Order: sequence, then C-alpha cells, then structure tokens
Amino acid sequence: MITVAPSAARPVRPPGPLVIQIDGVTKLYQMGEETIHALRGVALTIRRNEYLAIMGPSGSGKSTLMNMLGCLDTPTAGHYDLNGKNVASMVDDELADIRNREIGFVFQTFNLLPRSNALHNVELPLIYAGLSRSERLERAEQALTDVGLGDRMHHRPNELSGGQRQRVAIARALVTRPSIILADEPTGNLDSKTGVEIMDLFEHLYDKGNTIIVVTHEEDIARHARRIVRLRDGLIESDGPAH
Repeated sequence: MITVAPSAARPVRPPGPLVIQIDGVTKLYQMGEETIHALRGVALTIRRNEYLAIMGPSGSGKSTLMNMLGCLDTPTAGHYDLNGKNVASMVDDELADIRNREIGFVFQTFNLLPRSNALHNVELPLIYAGLSRSERLERAEQALTDVGLGDRMHHRPNELSGGQRQRVAIARALVTRPSIILADEPTGNLDSKTGVEIMDLFEHLYDKGNTIIVVTHEEDIARHARRIVRLRDGLIESDGPAH
C-alpha cells in the first residue's frame, strides 16, 4: 500500500490556461452483434499545472478515456480540444505528431528498449521530432538528471532497478517538454517503497509546473493528486478535490 502525506502538506498550485477540453465525447465499440458504449457523452476540462487522477472499476471507461486523452484513439462523437486544436477529427499521422509533441507517456511496464542505454531511450522521442544530435543529448541528459539518474545514463534497463527504469520512462516523457504527462498505473510493477519514491517524483514535477494525469485503480495512488475524476458505466460519476 502506498501511503500519502496529509492534504495540508500537499499545497494546490494555481492552475493555468485551459489545456484539455472534452465535450460530449462518446465511444462505441462493435463486438459482433453487440454495441459497447465505452463512453457516454463525457465532458471534462483540464488546465495547465493540474494534478489529476482518473479512477474507475473495470468496464467504467477509464482506459478508453485515457486513450482519448493520449490521442491513441478518436471518439465516435463529440469534441476534444488539446491546446486549442480539435484532435477528435484528426487522422492517424496527425494524431502521431500531436502525441509526440504534446503528450509524455509513462506506462506500467516502462516500455524501454532493452538493448539501448538510458540516454538513448530518453533521446528517442527527440529523434522522431527531428532535433539535432547535440540538442537531443543535452535535453536527454538534463531530463535524466532531473529524475535523479545523472549517474546512470549509460546503463541498460537490465542494469537498473524497477524504480530506476520507471525514472527513465518519466525522463523520456519529460524530454519533449509536453503539455501533459499521462501516467498509466505508474507504480503497478513496483514494490511499495519504490512506488512511494515514484509518487514523490511526480509531486516534484507538479511543483515545477507540469500538468500530470495519473490513471489508476488504487485509492492511495489517486490521493497523491489534487483532483480525482471517477468514472462508472461510461460516465463521470464524480469530479472533485482529492482528500
């Protein structure tokens, strides 16, 4: 179990301009003759420098909403603006470009290249972005330093602990200077002590002005955030401060 600090010790930073605006988002999946309503007209706004957790039981639409926010999928109907751009109607190539520039992903399974060292793993999104080698290396080194791995840059994933691997994944998410960091069960493969360290790191990133969205089924993880959105049956059941 991951313990949290008392709410009084976790100040809420003032949110900034609107980053995400979702309105009337519906997602239907066809399973044979059955139509699955994964999302049913969801509306949600997220501002810069918010720290938000999305929760919900299996089948609630939590994963579908995460895929929408991460531009990994498009809605059947509805509107999704990310920094003023309507991404709901974008084609795959446009979505890939938006993902690379605007969203930093952190996955439960780390998703690191096993034969590449930490520096190259973090540098990879910048190769896709077309940056020069010198700028890539400078930004990757800084990102690794920011997550406390300045002395592990040339280690491969199998030479790192689980917590260190997740820090590499977080550095990779940060290196493009995205609008949002989207973390899917970021402590799911970690022991409790390491999980606390990773959530402390997210706290540090929030303090520095990053916008963080954590998708989790664990109440203790969600309470690290400042706001919790709960889904049930494809609808937002509640949206309010974390306590």
